[in-house]
Amino acid sequence: VHVVESGGGLVQAGGSLRLSCTASGLTFDGYYMGWFRQAPGKEREWVSCITKSGGSTYIAPSVKGRFTISRDNAKSTHYLTMNILKPEDTAMYYCAAGATGWCPFTAPDYHFWGQGTQVTVSS
Repeated sequence: VHVVESGGGLVQAGGSLRLSCTASGLTFDGYYMGWFRQAPGKEREWVSCITKSGGSTYIAPSVKGRFTISRDNAKSTHYLTMNILKPEDTAMYYCAAGATGWCPFTAPDYHFWGQGTQVTVSS
């Protein structure tokens, strides 16, 4: 299984980015997909999750109204669209895939992880 994130970068506060995550070596629509982030010196934080069919999505309160998650099962890819970015959104963003349960908020419930993509928001 190979999970790869892309789309990170440096952006000014108020700007937007769209992260992509492509997974191979698994039956993509058999996995819920999530995003986590980790800032330097902080614990990994759950950001968002989307169910296997894409019919339900969940967003952390800290980013609700600014971030959206979506997926394209035909492309084995899911996305995190981030708008109105703030300096406190600066972190390494990780994509993860899991198969048991509904759409968990905790890292141990995800089975496969990408290497991360860095998002830096300047003030």
